[in-house]
Amino acid sequence: MTGVKEDTHIFLVGLMGSGKTTVGRQLAKRLERPFLDSDHEIEARTGVRVPTIFEIEGEAGFRRREAQVIAELTRQDTPVVLATGGGAVLDAENRRLLRENGWVVYLNVPPSLLWERTRHDRNRPLLQVEDPLARLEALYAARNPLYRESAHFVAEGGNFPPSALCQLLLKEFAKTCVLSM
Repeated sequence: MTGVKEDTHIFLVGLMGSGKTTVGRQLAKRLERPFLDSDHEIEARTGVRVPTIFEIEGEAGFRRREAQVIAELTRQDTPVVLATGGGAVLDAENRRLLRENGWVVYLNVPPSLLWERTRHDRNRPLLQVEDPLARLEALYAARNPLYRESAHFVAEGGNFPPSALCQLLLKEFAKTCVLSM
């Protein structure tokens, strides 16, 4: 992507619990554009919840479905705000599509805070293990470089309430649009 324009998609990446959906909804409302969540799109298309897909098809099956949805959603004509699944960046093609077709924001949140946010959520298949905090730390270590590679902007998501983070992103998005036009 050579420049960001006002009609550019905004794609949010980060680990589960980083605030992609919460902040994404606020951004979409403020920018008056549709909000999409890749996991919700997968559920709508399959008619089953993500944990069920993991149970039946395994993570590999889910990732194939995720790649199909990311490919479609990143190429829409209407600018959207898209919250991706936490593992969307594992696929090199997903990273390329996100980076080339929109403004990618990495919501970087420390694993300890992610654990606080997700510890009671039973809809997180990757956290259904004996030590969910250790799993989050391992996921962070593995994915942090991929999120950074994909991102045009890194937001320290753990430092702000969602409304303040939304304000920061709107400011950065506007600055990027002005600079590239």
